[in-house]
Amino acid sequence: MAEAVARTVSEDDLARLKREREAADARYNAALTAVDAAVQRLADLPHPPPGPDEHQVTPLNQQFALLGHAPAASGWKGRLAAFVWRTMQPALAAQQQFNASLVDHVNRSIPRERAVTDAIAATIGLVRRQVEEAAHFQSMLVVYLQTLTPYVDTKDYEFAGLARRTAEDAQVAIGRLEDIARGLAAATSGLSDEMLKRYESLLGRDQRYDARLADLATAMTVLQQTSLALSREIARGVPAAPQSAAPTTSAPAPVPQAAAAASDTHQQMLAGDRLQSQQYAGFEDLFRGSESEIRQRMADYLPIFAGAGDVVDVGCGRGEFLELLRSAGLTARGVDLNHEMVERSRAKGFDVTETDGLSFVAGSAPGSLGGLIACQVVEHLQPDYLLRFLAAAAQALRPGAAIVLETINPACWSAFFDSYVRDLTHVRPVHPDTLKFLVMAAGFTDVTIQWRSPYPEAGKLERLPAAARAAASDPALPSLLDVLDRNVDRLNGLFFTHRDYAIVARRP
Repeated sequence: MAEAVARTVSEDDLARLKREREAADARYNAALTAVDAAVQRLADLPHPPPGPDEHQVTPLNQQFALLGHAPAASGWKGRLAAFVWRTMQPALAAQQQFNASLVDHVNRSIPRERAVTDAIAATIGLVRRQVEEAAHFQSMLVVYLQTLTPYVDTKDYEFAGLARRTAEDAQVAIGRLEDIARGLAAATSGLSDEMLKRYESLLGRDQRYDARLADLATAMTVLQQTSLALSREIARGVPAAPQSAAPTTSAPAPVPQAAAAASDTHQQMLAGDRLQSQQYAGFEDLFRGSESEIRQRMADYLPIFAGAGDVVDVGCGRGEFLELLRSAGLTARGVDLNHEMVERSRAKGFDVTETDGLSFVAGSAPGSLGGLIACQVVEHLQPDYLLRFLAAAAQALRPGAAIVLETINPACWSAFFDSYVRDLTHVRPVHPDTLKFLVMAAGFTDVTIQWRSPYPEAGKLERLPAAARAAASDPALPSLLDVLDRNVDRLNGLFFTHRDYAIVARRP
């Protein structure tokens, strides 16, 4: 409980102080009337400008230049540093120009600021003249002050008494509030600590459960696919192929050159092995997307093959595009090196050959294919294999037949560092200009590049808002903001552009 506060001012003391103040007020008012008649009105004094602040002038003149020299390191670090220097040098040069203008503006402002001394001197002279003119007022002011002093004293006494009484009352009230607040604070603190501990415990447990569920879902998917593959192979009574064995195929016997090319894919373990192949199939399920998503993304290719027959889907995977072709009434076959992918597509009723693309296309009769599509395939191929594949496709396709080659866009850095490097079976990224040239060199015409899978706008770097430009008061700022926006656009064009592209061409 709060301690009792002793009262030092009574009600009678307050009444007495009030009477003394009222009597002094009457004397004060009479003297003030006489003084008011003799008051001299002073002229308006000029307002002096603020004094100059020069302690940063010298550092500004010494430190405004921030553009150094281009880095001279060698190797990939040097190339990366040189690229960063070329990217940032225009913005740094613009910033240095702005700094130079700002320092020049500060230097030019110093003389004006120093003029404050002259203004102050003029003000002092004016004040001196006004004081001399008011000297005759001092005699009457003495009489006024003699009356004012007791008035002020009595008022101070009353106000001091009132303030003391008010302070004592407030102290009593504060003491009571403190007692109440202590109890509430103790109860609230205990409850808050308990709730915080429980929340942190639940949050940590929830995060652990989420991580475990995600890992469990991945493990269950792999286990399920492994179980299906084992069950299928056991039912067939076919043992798993040894790791060094080449994948079995149902395609026509390829020429020796094609067979040698197939061995260059370096993917036999994850492709042809009847049990291990399901691991890569599970990887595709987890990272490429669901079958419905892939069908939706590949639906744009369907009009390219309108009216065609005998279309071949090289690397058909789970058969998403084969389903689109079948729904459009077009005859098609699939080709895939991965045993598990072949089994899944055959289970849907598709005609799928388990072999590599070059072996199948090279073994096809000239002019026997009405179209060819290979999505996310060319990045798995060695350069010489890709050249032979394009040459064989040019021979196997009919005149006017379309060829579509979709792959990851390595010119989009986010796609390269996210999608491309994630897959162990990727051999070499192919730049859009390079693949276009190779397709044209193989004899195809009407070669175009279609940009696919644009990066979400929400994930890109943002340009400066219009409000920033509207708030720019310095004339040099708009040009600087333009440079920043151009750099943002340039970075978005390198990091966050289309993640895939497709080469579309036709056999002349």
